[in-house]
Amino acid sequence: MSQNQQEIDDFDAVFASGELAGVTRYRDLEGKKVFITGGGSGIGAYLTAAFALQGARVAFVSLREAPAQKLCDEIEAQGGQRPHFSACDIRDLAALESAMAEAARELGGLDVLVNNAARDTRHTIDSLNPGQWDDLMNTNLRPQFFAIQWASREMARAGAGSIINVGSNSSHLALTGYPAYVTAKTAIVGLTRTAARELGEKNIRVNALIPGWIMTERQKRLWVTEEALAECLAEQSLKFAIQGEDLVESALFLASRASRAITGQQLIVDGGRV
Repeated sequence: MSQNQQEIDDFDAVFASGELAGVTRYRDLEGKKVFITGGGSGIGAYLTAAFALQGARVAFVSLREAPAQKLCDEIEAQGGQRPHFSACDIRDLAALESAMAEAARELGGLDVLVNNAARDTRHTIDSLNPGQWDDLMNTNLRPQFFAIQWASREMARAGAGSIINVGSNSSHLALTGYPAYVTAKTAIVGLTRTAARELGEKNIRVNALIPGWIMTERQKRLWVTEEALAECLAEQSLKFAIQGEDLVESALFLASRASRAITGQQLIVDGGRV
């Protein structure tokens, strides 16, 4: 499959169901400055669209330009303010820092950081070499820490902020098939708790949003089979496949003043599987 075809296949049509139009409106999010990593596809695309429809000013980074620009076009067509997009490989910390600085200039500051970008490449303990381990940590953990570092400085100047770290229920379930990914997602919870303690005195809240198996286009292309989905649903309390729209309400809540007294916590959105 060509890269262009893969980008087309993995494009998440976030408005197709019509569900985003009916999400809860948090009026305090209107005009807020939001930065999202991995905001051009998968879960991130739903988050980008949801914040934009709230009237927030959104900037995001993503690896692939074509689906990101298409998402921006769709958001604009739906009446949201066009997000500011920068192509960025978050493994390159200098590029990520530059993109965040550019976003802060473009938006006029930063109120919300969503550390969403991740890569759930499948592997086993036996097969992983040190270079692959480093690459997975450099995708799934290292940039999250430094994004918090840079965002918190901007938020401290504003006197408040909300940081949302996207984890995974794979760390709670000890799922097999990607041990380095599970390790990083477990560390995200620890990072969330310690950052919440350290940044609380600056009125910056830090919480972890823990999704279950979300049916993004990439997941459906690579991993979702009839058998795997049936196994997942058997373990969930709620017997439906979780969609991207099901996650955004919780992200908006954690970003808004509705959760002003909540920090250092995990909000698990997995249909009761954990």
